[in-house]
Amino acid sequence: MSSAEELAELAESIAGCRRCPRLVQWREQVATEKRAAFAEEEYWGRPLPGFGDPAARVVVVGLAPAAHGANRTGRMFTGDRSGDWLYRAMFRAGLASQPTSIRIGDGLSLSGAWVTAPVRCAPPGNKPTTEERDNCRSWFDAELDLLDPAVFVALGDYAYRSVWRYLADRGLSMPRPRPAFAHGREVRISDGLVVIASYHPSQQNTFTGRLTEDMLDAVFSRASGLAQEAPP
Repeated sequence: MSSAEELAELAESIAGCRRCPRLVQWREQVATEKRAAFAEEEYWGRPLPGFGDPAARVVVVGLAPAAHGANRTGRMFTGDRSGDWLYRAMFRAGLASQPTSIRIGDGLSLSGAWVTAPVRCAPPGNKPTTEERDNCRSWFDAELDLLDPAVFVALGDYAYRSVWRYLADRGLSMPRPRPAFAHGREVRISDGLVVIASYHPSQQNTFTGRLTEDMLDAVFSRASGLAQEAPP
């Protein structure tokens, strides 16, 4: 079985997960009650698998699906302003076929990149519990095990720590202590892997100017360049 086939099989398993009662209740409640602007749409309302190129050398990690974004559209970082920022930056870096991500079937494809998250259901207040994160951990690990990244882009401290935990569990040589999260920070891991930290493109960061499009572009330009330089 090819990695693409294994990822597709894993995606089906992820979408059927019901491990966390609080998250199941919330994602399904949101999908039923809906936001007025999307009242005529059918919400996905299930856990989200990752999205992208099975041959990705750049893996982008967020936090969790947004209630009226990915939980609605069924694709990571799709249908909300965070996704608007992310895919514009990925498009400019040559990793996405178009700068917009509106819904499944909109023509978007990724080249050399994969987008995922350590938590697969929309959590209330965008705050999963530690137990919920741990329940989801096997999905995150299984997905990353099927990929062959050269670069991780960690969007936010939560993603940064999740990537770090995954790599440490795989027995790779890691800097100690773990370097503190900082936008643009690069950490080189054994086996040639690089982790690049970035502020998450949430409205909390983009509306306040903490994260600008130029700052995000610099991260993805660097990630794309490093991936192209990495040995196969």
